[in-house]
Amino acid sequence: MNYIKHLTGFFEKVAIDKTLNPTHVSLYIALFQFWNCNRFKNPISINRDEVMRISKISSKATYHKCLKNLHSLGYINYEPSYNPFKGSHVILFNFSEDLKPLPKSERKPKNEPLNELVSEQALNKSCTSSETGTEQAVVPSINYINNTNILNDKNVSNLEKLTKNFEEINNSNLENENSKEEKSSAKKEEKLHPLIEEVKTYFQENNFPEQEAQKFFNYFKSVGWLVGGKIPMVDWQAAAQNWMINAPKFISNAEQPNRAKQLNTTTDKDYSEPL
Repeated sequence: MNYIKHLTGFFEKVAIDKTLNPTHVSLYIALFQFWNCNRFKNPISINRDEVMRISKISSKATYHKCLKNLHSLGYINYEPSYNPFKGSHVILFNFSEDLKPLPKSERKPKNEPLNELVSEQALNKSCTSSETGTEQAVVPSINYINNTNILNDKNVSNLEKLTKNFEEINNSNLENENSKEEKSSAKKEEKLHPLIEEVKTYFQENNFPEQEAQKFFNYFKSVGWLVGGKIPMVDWQAAAQNWMINAPKFISNAEQPNRAKQLNTTTDKDYSEPL
């Protein structure tokens, strides 16, 4: 017996029979396995526990009900045994003979290509059955595909333009912020660093000569307006006050009026005389 044709015929009957459920199919496949081990000889002796284990049926009531249903629907012939030492007998019918070959008019020639050229719009065969309508499927044309590609290219180009504009705006904003920071820092430096005229005026108001104002301005300008060569100057007027306080210390020895002249002597001394 050809078991492939048999199973094909069985599943064709199952597809039509609306009274069966998955439990019936599972039970029949388990019985088919016993039949296969018995080399397709009828009848076969079955063990309830073994059949339930293979068919994954856990209820005895469900097992007996499905077995009787398969018997009444003509899938098997069930002969129960009420002797605990003797198994029940089951006869399975051959469904391979139920398969009817296609008539010659419906057969396709061997040399005919599988993909037929259709002049009309193709039917959506995956959604067409005996219970559904035959709606025509929309077949995309080459022009539609080309138009779609053009639209996609336009969208991509527009996205690239928007991205580029966004980057340019961000860069311009960053440049503006940097320029603002530079201008503000320059203004702060201008406020911290006075002009020579302001220094002269300030020294004159404090009764100091213009020459000291010039010295003060030249010195701190040469060191980058750093106090002690490290710390930026915060208040130049306070630095000018310190300059005025410490100015007498920097006066040269020639400019001091009461300088001691003990070291400047013109008389010759005789160092051979005793003290």
